[in-house]
Amino acid sequence: MLDHRAELAAILDGSAAYVPVPDDPHATATLCAALGVDDPIADDVSLVISTSGTTGTPKGAQHTATTLTASAQATAEHLGGPGNWLLALAPHHTAGLQVLLRALAAGFTPAVLDVTDGFDPDAFADALENLDGPRRYTSLVPTQLIKVLDNPRATTALAAADALLVGGAATPVPLLRRAVDAGVPIIRTYGMSETAGGCVYDGVPLNGVTIRIDDPNPDGVGRVVLGGPMVAHGYRNRPEHPAFAEPGWFRTDDLGRVDDQGVLSIVGRADEAISTGGLTVVPQVVEAVILDDPAVRECAVVGLPDERLGEKVVAFVVAAETIDPQRIRGMVTDRLDRYAAPREVIEIDELPTRGPGKVNRRALRARFSSQ
Repeated sequence: MLDHRAELAAILDGSAAYVPVPDDPHATATLCAALGVDDPIADDVSLVISTSGTTGTPKGAQHTATTLTASAQATAEHLGGPGNWLLALAPHHTAGLQVLLRALAAGFTPAVLDVTDGFDPDAFADALENLDGPRRYTSLVPTQLIKVLDNPRATTALAAADALLVGGAATPVPLLRRAVDAGVPIIRTYGMSETAGGCVYDGVPLNGVTIRIDDPNPDGVGRVVLGGPMVAHGYRNRPEHPAFAEPGWFRTDDLGRVDDQGVLSIVGRADEAISTGGLTVVPQVVEAVILDDPAVRECAVVGLPDERLGEKVVAFVVAAETIDPQRIRGMVTDRLDRYAAPREVIEIDELPTRGPGKVNRRALRARFSSQ
């Protein structure tokens, strides 16, 4: 990726416009066609970054040198100062590309870990130990962090870094506790392609970022809307998209609340809610309960078709040890309600993902709906 340093520099200074693409030729062709590569573009746009949305149709968030610089500066300020970065994520997604851009914006040459054949925690340790700079940062998704914490040498190397950003998917509380206990300087990030990556760290907005909750219910939960200088200038070739109806603001598909201290908590996604027997279940709320079971390493809750209920709640789990489905159902019933408890608990070897480590619920539904 550092062979493209000139292109990366051009993104930061706004002298050209680029669309990062994956190595897969078919995916690249689809992306280029959807985002109108080689078609005219606004003079100030220097980056069109694909979203990892659930619809299957890629959208391209349009960023300028100004939005990207604002993101890099706010991140460095929050973390305690500029430093160098180790890339261990795919560079065509926002989380990975921002690792490179933040390092270059700070005047450093980032290190790049080859993850083409998978994530190797020993290679990660080597790269992190050799990373130069006054401060050392990296970013991982939860599945990678699990592998690091299973490797004593990689854990030691990561604990010596100045910050680990974990985003792309919600970090389960047990995994967070495990990282903290190991001395890892973990920071949970929230953001997306439309906000130049993470713009809320551990629930606290970066400098210049504003959080608004639209249409809150009596518990204060509503649609999360984000504003700030790093918000994209709309979607490529979709000038009237409602998510960008207000200039400088992005209306997310996430449901959340902000407490009295201004800390944001994400409850779930509006488009992933399960309607079962006329009642609504937010998958992420159920997952948080199930992940407290020490036998569960990873979990995804989805709604599958059911003749009587419309949808039934189903939990897909990656086991750390022998799973007891009845215990899992009982935990959810006790802490939430009986209607939220999974009708089935299905053990699988690995959760399908999309984008930077996000669970692909759509793939799970497609695979198991006909069974």
